Amino acid sequence: MSKQFDVVVIGGGPGGYIAAIRAAQLGMNVACIDEWKNDKGGPAPGGTCTNVGCIPSKALLQSSEHFEHANKHFADHGITATGVKMDVSKMVARKDSVVKQNNDGILYLFKKNKVSFFHGRGSFVKAAADGGYEIKVAGASEETLVGKQIIIATGSNARALPGAEFDEVNILSNDGALRIGAVPKKLALIGSGVIGLEMGSVWRRLGAEVTVLEGLPTFLGAVDEQIAKEAKKAFDKQGLKI
Repeated sequence: MSKQFDVVVIGGGPGGYIAAIRAAQLGMNVACIDEWKNDKGGPAPGGTCTNVGCIPSKALLQSSEHFEHANKHFADHGITATGVKMDVSKMVARKDSVVKQNNDGILYLFKKNKVSFFHGRGSFVKAAADGGYEIKVAGASEETLVGKQIIIATGSNARALPGAEFDEVNILSNDGALRIGAVPKKLALIGSGVIGLEMGSVWRRLGAEVTVLEGLPTFLGAVDEQIAKEAKKAFDKQGLKI
C-alpha cells in the first residue's frame, strides 16, 4: 500500500530538509527521503554540509584555533602555557558529536513540523495513475510513496581525478580529510575551494606542511574579489603555500 503525499523531497541536505519543512509549514503533507547513515547505520540527515562539509570543518577549525592560540598567542596576554599537545582522536570525536547533534536537530525539526521522514534511497518508479509520481524508498524496509509534487535535492559528490581514485588513506575526499587520525607531515590540496582551505587551515595549525594547488588564475574565484584578496593574505600569513 503506497503512502500519499502532496510533496516528496528526495534528499535531506540544506536544500531538501528546509524545502520539506517550509512546505509542511504552508500546510502540505510532506515526506523527506534521505539515505545518509551515521557510523551505527542510523539516519544522518543534513547532507554534505552537516556530515562532511561546513559543520565538521567549523568544529575542527575551532579546535585547531584554540591550539594555535595556546601555542602562539597566549603569551601576548600574559598567559604561560607549556607542553600544549593536541589529542587528534579526541578532537575528531568532538567533531563527530557536533555532527550528531546537528543530525538529531534536523530529525527533531521534521517531527515538530510533521514531516514524514524515510531513511533510505529514493528512486522514481512510474507516474502515478491519479497524477504525481510513485517513489520507491530502499532502506532497512522497502516503502512506496506517491507524491503529487517531487523536489529533487540530491546534492553533490566529491569528484576523483583520473588515475587517482579515493582510497581515503593517501588520496582523500573531503570525507577522508575530516577523519585523518594523526597530523600528516605534508598535505597537498587540489583546489582552493572553501572546504579544502578549511582543511588546510586545520592541519597547518596543527603542524602539517600544507600546499594548495589551484589551476585557475584567481584565488577563491567564486568569492567577491576584495574578500578573496584579504583571505589570500590571511592564508599566506598562516603559512599555507598556494
